[in-house]
Amino acid sequence: MAGHSHAKNIMHRKGKSDAVRSKIFSKLAREITVAAKLGMPDPAFNARLRLAVTNARAQSMPKDNIDRAIKKAIGSDGDNYDEIRYEGYGPGGVAIIVETLTDNRNRTASNVRSYFSKNGGAMGETNSVGFMFDKVGEITYPLSAGSEDAVMEAAIEAGAEDVESDEEGHYITTTFEGMVDVAAALEKVLGEAESVKAIWKPQTNTPIDAEKGATLMKLINTLEEDDDVQNVYSNFEMSDEDAAKLDA
Repeated sequence: MAGHSHAKNIMHRKGKSDAVRSKIFSKLAREITVAAKLGMPDPAFNARLRLAVTNARAQSMPKDNIDRAIKKAIGSDGDNYDEIRYEGYGPGGVAIIVETLTDNRNRTASNVRSYFSKNGGAMGETNSVGFMFDKVGEITYPLSAGSEDAVMEAAIEAGAEDVESDEEGHYITTTFEGMVDVAAALEKVLGEAESVKAIWKPQTNTPIDAEKGATLMKLINTLEEDDDVQNVYSNFEMSDEDAAKLDA
């Protein structure tokens, strides 16, 4: 687990330091618009929209931006986005899943393919790596939510499947189907979560060294910087020593 947690920490820190806030807001707004368009434009009656709004608030997205994204879904002139998942392999044979929301399939497919090829990877067919992952729910809390034991106890009571805690926060895993119910139960005990979302969790991890890890991080960062890309998941794992080199 040490290597996995280290890898998660590297990704988490890089995301915080490299991401431009306006780009984060743009991706959050796109998810809110799609969620509102697929269901009712009221978070009280639309679970996906409720989660999208919760995650936007956790990133300090202004209420006006959230309301504007919802109204965009109601208007007839709003963009229509398709949800498309791309899969492939990165340096060292690391499996990668890329989730996108796009209004131009050809543009997005071309961009994603070029990112893979220019950074030591190769895009594959749908399900070429998806079978190596499980779709689960992940609920994230800051360290201030409570001690590791307190969060673990609350998670068990709420029906969660697993908890990982490190210096960045608490990560609670649930079944995909039970994510909303577990989040609601946890909120009564721990308060509002930092994020509640469906993720692709690898069944096994692929070990890589610092050299391949550096190229992999470049690929993942390039993917995440694309406006059409919402989430990127991978199954890489590094030793503490290699992770420290990469993090230096």
